Amino acid sequence: MLRLFPVFRLAVFILLALFLTVFGRALHAQNMPPKREMRGVWIATVENIDWPSSRTLTPEQQRREYRRMLDIQQRNGINAVFVQVRPASDAFYQSELEPWSKWLTGQQGKSPGYDPLPFLIEEAHLRGMEFHAWFNPYRASMDSVTRRLAPTHPFRQHPEWFLRYAGLLLYNPGLPEVRQHITNVILDVVRRYDIDGIHFDDYFYPYPEPGQKIHDEAAFQQYNPDGLALADWRRQNVNKLIETLHDTIQGTKRWVKFGVSPFGVWMNKSAHPDGSDTRAGQPSYANLYADSRLWLQQGWIDYIVPQLYWSSTFRLVPYPVLLEWWTRNHFDRHLYIGQGFYRMLENTRSDTSWRNPREMPKQIRLNRSYPTEVSGSVFFSSKSLLRNPLHMQDSLRQNLFRYPALVPAMPWLDAVPPRPVQNLVLTRTAPAITLTWQPGPPAPDGDVARYYVVYRFTKAQTPTPDDPRNILALVPARAGVAPTLVDTAAVPGTDYAYYLTAVDRLHNESRPVRVMTQGKAAEIIVAQAEAPAAAPTAPAPVARPVPPAPRPTVKPAETATVTKIKTKTKAKKKRGFFGRLFGGR
Repeated sequence: MLRLFPVFRLAVFILLALFLTVFGRALHAQNMPPKREMRGVWIATVENIDWPSSRTLTPEQQRREYRRMLDIQQRNGINAVFVQVRPASDAFYQSELEPWSKWLTGQQGKSPGYDPLPFLIEEAHLRGMEFHAWFNPYRASMDSVTRRLAPTHPFRQHPEWFLRYAGLLLYNPGLPEVRQHITNVILDVVRRYDIDGIHFDDYFYPYPEPGQKIHDEAAFQQYNPDGLALADWRRQNVNKLIETLHDTIQGTKRWVKFGVSPFGVWMNKSAHPDGSDTRAGQPSYANLYADSRLWLQQGWIDYIVPQLYWSSTFRLVPYPVLLEWWTRNHFDRHLYIGQGFYRMLENTRSDTSWRNPREMPKQIRLNRSYPTEVSGSVFFSSKSLLRNPLHMQDSLRQNLFRYPALVPAMPWLDAVPPRPVQNLVLTRTAPAITLTWQPGPPAPDGDVARYYVVYRFTKAQTPTPDDPRNILALVPARAGVAPTLVDTAAVPGTDYAYYLTAVDRLHNESRPVRVMTQGKAAEIIVAQAEAPAAAPTAPAPVARPVPPAPRPTVKPAETATVTKIKTKTKAKKKRGFFGRLFGGR
């Protein structure tokens, strides 16, 4: 026993050290902000909720208002916008299938004199934001007074496609012609515009209203060859649209994502064994005939944004309970949480926790406690966030979204990283360090860089790509122009290592190219990545130009000695530390 005691002590020491190491890593991971996180915001155009603020704005006023909105959201840390381009069978873009929206020009069918959608997309891309085109699939008009519809509205040619319900004019989801029309409308946008995603909201079959009935009896009799019950038939109609859209979008542009934002409760557990432990009044599966859980299971959508607009203490639908259910039911597709900023502006008696400024930060932190399951948030809506309720905008800027985040990658759409950059040059002259580089050649799948990530480390730091606090900047790509970054925050006399990666439009990140200062007051360092062995045959897509903010001209100091060092990073058979972490080729 006495001879075994030192061994026992050694074992205890090893176990304690292992525990402290694991605990320390877990604590560090918990405190570390996420490097990849969806930070989106909905921009609603229906009823001029977010943009444009009025139907009477001139095109220049519309553009100025939109730019200002995106500038503020960029400072808030937002990296994606979900813009409503078709609120009610109308268009915020040039369309031969549906009329111009009255919320754009004041009169349905009246042209604004320009096509807003290319402008909306480009301005988002200029700020490093994804652009998701948001469609309401079945709403045809906010009222049923058809005489106000434009001559080019589909109702004029096909009145048999539509239902009247609770004062609304709706498309009949049970008609094959309706599904084909909606598909044509969406594919028209996919083909002609440089969007990043197609997005649906929560409106499928209408929310039930007392005393109202959906009169789809004729379609039910004509298009129900399997003899399904009415509820199952209605769900099948929506399923067919979702599946068809998934297949056709992927067949048209493989990089365009498809996502849906359903009502937050799929089904209550009391009514379905797979449901959540909630007591919601209108679960989407039973009341809207939207089986979003099935769409995830089948891989028909790339992401889901359930609208969890309840507080953590709301008795019928508590936020933590519903969040945990979605973490178990997203089936390896991206789960973003739809969160209601507007709730903090309400004077509600039913859910008073929204008056607490800690409620929304608590929800975001709870999301992050599921780092492999919850991939971010989308906020409703832009105007609510801009009003800074309970200083929440300040909380995002100073704390929760203080550091940049890359949009999570979708390996089922694209797992091939872009090529590393070439000819990375560091020039140090007081008072700044300037980095210039050239894009790498196209990747094997033809993709080129959409933007670049610049990491900066001091000698005291251990280089790691996982901590966004080391990200100095995200630099958008500019077609035909060598990108440049001027580090005006570099401290004279301090040496730095810079790691530079390329990121494609689906946010796959290349392996890094590294360049380090050499302790000189003025120096030029060149790091060159080795060219690929064989040039790919796929053509490179053209990236949208993204100009950086104006930078001062940096000239070498006249009295300083300039040291020029050229280093060449050779390809290795085995991937090193950064190769394993960043990935890439």
